[in-house]
Amino acid sequence: MLGKPGCHLCDEALQVIARVAAEYGAEYTVRDLTMADDEEKLEYWEKIPVVFVDGEEHAHWRVSEPRLRAALDASR
Repeated sequence: MLGKPGCHLCDEALQVIARVAAEYGAEYTVRDLTMADDEEKLEYWEKIPVVFVDGEEHAHWRVSEPRLRAALDASR
């Protein structure tokens, strides 16, 4: 997930990701977009949080728990 400190949508997304990842035994990382290069900031700044599954953009702004589960099921 790409996010930034103080972002309430990022906090909400992380709760969903953590819950679903725990159920699936999946690993996840959280990256601080404020530390990214200018190109990445330009691409994603207005979309945070941005969630990726297997390196592909999965969702931005809000994370649907059922949709995230479906994506993880499909990636198995």
